[in-house]
Amino acid sequence: MVEIGSGLVAIGAGLAIGLSGLAAGWAEKDIGSAAVGAIAENPKNFGRSLVMTVIPETIVIFGLVIAFLLMGKI
Repeated sequence: MVEIGSGLVAIGAGLAIGLSGLAAGWAEKDIGSAAVGAIAENPKNFGRSLVMTVIPETIVIFGLVIAFLLMGKI
């Protein structure tokens, strides 16, 4: 029989990944639109814009790490 605690841990892991993914998407929306505008004005800004676009993805990696840590408790 499965305990309620393991179900709550799974919900917490899902929330960690889901909410971090939403936050990264929301941040990347603003950064991406600014990056496209900067590249349109000066194509030399491509590398800098690419780095700034990738930075919010680390939030999702942190959420994934938290989810793995939580699932290890089961």
